[in-house]
Amino acid sequence: MRRVLIGLGLIMTLITGCGSALTPMPIDPAPAPAAARHLDPAQFAAFLEGGRTFVLNVHVPDEGSIAGTDSTIPFDRLGAQAVELPTDRATPIAVYCRSGTMSAIAVDTLTELGYQDVTELRGGMIAWAESGRQLLPPTG
Repeated sequence: MRRVLIGLGLIMTLITGCGSALTPMPIDPAPAPAAARHLDPAQFAAFLEGGRTFVLNVHVPDEGSIAGTDSTIPFDRLGAQAVELPTDRATPIAVYCRSGTMSAIAVDTLTELGYQDVTELRGGMIAWAESGRQLLPPTG
């Protein structure tokens, strides 16, 4: 009887000890998204001078824009209007809004959409104007 109990104890130990080995492991986990850069107005202006960046205004309602803006898409419509964004997910995107609140949400959405190189204007158009830079008037 004692041998049976010891044998059962060993079997139970093997079964419970190996239980974690039966847990499936991810084969190829997705890479972590790159963190967005948050630049002050001077840094953002210098970044835009590079010329190969898609510049995106995500503020609603229209309260103006920065010269050279490629597109205006409301921050809460990026997913629905993704067809208006660059097809190459490696394209650098510079995003801004009026104060930085909407662009922060847009950064998360762009990252979720797979964009790998996203830069945000810290403080938005308010900081841009306060630094002495020009804003274009609203189009509407």
